[in-house]
Amino acid sequence: MTAQLPYATLQKIFQTFQAADPAPKGELDHTNAYTLLVAVALSAQATDVGVNKATKALFALADTPQKMLSLGEAAVIEHIKTIGLFRNKAKNVIRLSQKLIDEYDGQVPSSRAALQSLPGVGRKTANVVLNMWFHHPSQAVDTHLFRVGNRTGIAPGKDELAVERGIEDNVPVEYQTHAHHWLILHGRYICTARSPKCSLCPINAFCLFKEKT
Repeated sequence: MTAQLPYATLQKIFQTFQAADPAPKGELDHTNAYTLLVAVALSAQATDVGVNKATKALFALADTPQKMLSLGEAAVIEHIKTIGLFRNKAKNVIRLSQKLIDEYDGQVPSSRAALQSLPGVGRKTANVVLNMWFHHPSQAVDTHLFRVGNRTGIAPGKDELAVERGIEDNVPVEYQTHAHHWLILHGRYICTARSPKCSLCPINAFCLFKEKT
C-alpha cells in the first residue's frame, strides 16, 4: 500500500486544488434535498450524465416524496429505464419516498444513520447528501476517490471506509468541505483508471504513484 503523505504535503496539494477551483460542485442535477437524494441513489453504477438525462423529465413531474408516490413505480421505471439496475432503483425510490413521509414528515433527514435507514441509500449516498445539501464535511468515497486516495498517498486504505477515515484524519480541516469533490473530479478527468494524464496533473510533484506516465 502507498505510504500516507505528510501534513505539509497535503496542505500544498489542497492549496493547489483550491486555487484552481475554489468551490467545486457535484455534477448531478437537483433542485432540492429530495431530488439530490434520489439522483445520488440512482447514480450507483451509472454515470452522472446518464442520470441527469433520465431525471430531467422525472423531476419536472415529481420533486417531492408525495409527487413521486403519486407518479407510481411503473412511471418511475419508464423515466429511468436507461440507467443500470433501473427496476430495483425505481422500487427503492418509491419505498424511500414512502418512508420519508411516514417517518420524517416528508423531509430529507440530516443524520447519516437516518439517511442510511432509507431503502437504496448506503453510506456513500448519505455522505454526498450530508456534504452537498447540509454542508457537513463528509467524504463520499466512490471508485474515483478510492483510486486517487490510494495512488497518490493522500488517503491510502484497503476499503472505502478506511479511505474516508484517512481523509477525515489527515486532510487539514479547512479543505474537508470540498475535499471529496476535488478528488472525485481529479479522478474522473485527470487521474483516470487507465492512462492517467500525469503530464497534466497539477499535483504531480507531490504524488507517490510509482507508475506515472
